[in-house]
Amino acid sequence: MMRRPTEQLTQPPATKGQAKAGRPPLHLVPAPAAPPPSPGALQPAVERYLRHLKLERNMAGNTLTAYGRDLKRFIVYLDDQHGVDDVADLDRDLLHEYLADLHGDGLQPRSIVRHLSTLRNFCAWLLDRGLVRDNPAALLDTPKWNPGLPEVLSRDEIERLLAVPGGGTERAVRDTAMLQTLYATGLRVSELVHLTLHDLDLERGLLRCVGKGRKERLVPIGEVARAGLLTYLEFARPVLVRIGQRGKRGPQPQALFVTSQCKAMTRQGFWKLVKRYAGEAGIDKPISPHKLRHSFATHLLAGGADLRAVQALLGHADIGTTQIYTHVQRDRLREVYDRFHPRA
Repeated sequence: MMRRPTEQLTQPPATKGQAKAGRPPLHLVPAPAAPPPSPGALQPAVERYLRHLKLERNMAGNTLTAYGRDLKRFIVYLDDQHGVDDVADLDRDLLHEYLADLHGDGLQPRSIVRHLSTLRNFCAWLLDRGLVRDNPAALLDTPKWNPGLPEVLSRDEIERLLAVPGGGTERAVRDTAMLQTLYATGLRVSELVHLTLHDLDLERGLLRCVGKGRKERLVPIGEVARAGLLTYLEFARPVLVRIGQRGKRGPQPQALFVTSQCKAMTRQGFWKLVKRYAGEAGIDKPISPHKLRHSFATHLLAGGADLRAVQALLGHADIGTTQIYTHVQRDRLREVYDRFHPRA
C-alpha cells in the first residue's frame, strides 16, 4: 500500500531568542481589507459634493444645510421608490418623476424650483468629476411659478414696531438696538446675529458684515441706529455680560448682541422677539425678521434710491434678485401720474 507523502511546512529559520525559548516563529496574516465603496455609490458622492461646497466653494452654513437636506430627501426617494443607489443610474426620467413626487407631496412651486436647482448643480459636479457621462438634469424644465411680491411693513408699522421695546431694561435697550440696526441696514438676520464688536465703526457710521458666500460688505448704519447702538454698548451690554458671567472671570464675548447668559443672540431667539413685539404693536400680518429687510429695500426704492445702490446694500450677487422690489417704484409712479396728470 502506497502512503501519501506528507506535506512539508517550510518555515524561516528561528531567531536565536525563539530557538532558546523553544517557540516557533509567529506568522501574522493581515485580515482581508474591506472592499472599497463603489465609485458610483450615491451617498458617498453626495458627501464628497457637500465637502466640495464647504471647502472649495466656501458655501455659507445655512445654504450648505439646505443643500444637504434636499439631497438627503432625493437619496431616500430613489432608494425607497426605485432601489437606485448609484450615480450611473441617474437619468432624466428619474429626476422628472422625483419632481412630480415633490409636487404630489404638496410642495409649492418655489420649493420645487429650489430642489431642481440643487439637483442641477449636483449633477453638473458629477459630470465635471467624470462620475456620469452626461448631466441628467440639464434638460429638465423649470416649473413655472409666480414668486409674488414680498409683503412689507408700512412706515407707520415700522415706527410702531421699533417703539415697542422701549428702554426700561437692558434687554429692551438691546432689542431696540437690534430692531433699529436691522431696519437701518437691511441685513439678513443671520448677518445681524453674527456681528462682532470688531465689525462696528461707529465713528464713521459703518458696519461690516459677512453675507452669502462669505462675501464681506460695508453698510452705513444711520444716525438713529447709531445712537441706539451707542446706548446699548455703553449701558446695556456690560450689564448683560456681567449677569451672564455671574462674577466669574473669563474671556469677554465678542458677539455684538448677547443674551443674559452671555451668549450670542440666535436667529430663533430674535425671531421670537420680533413676533412678540409685532403683536404688542398691533401688527396683524405675518411677521419675521426678513420682513424688515424687505421693508428696508422697498422704502429705499420708494424714496428714489438707485436700484444698483440697493443691490449693493442688500449684498445681492444678481440684480435680478433686487428687481423684485421695483414694484414699489411702479406703484409710486402710478400714484404720481394719477395725482398730477391732467387726464389721469
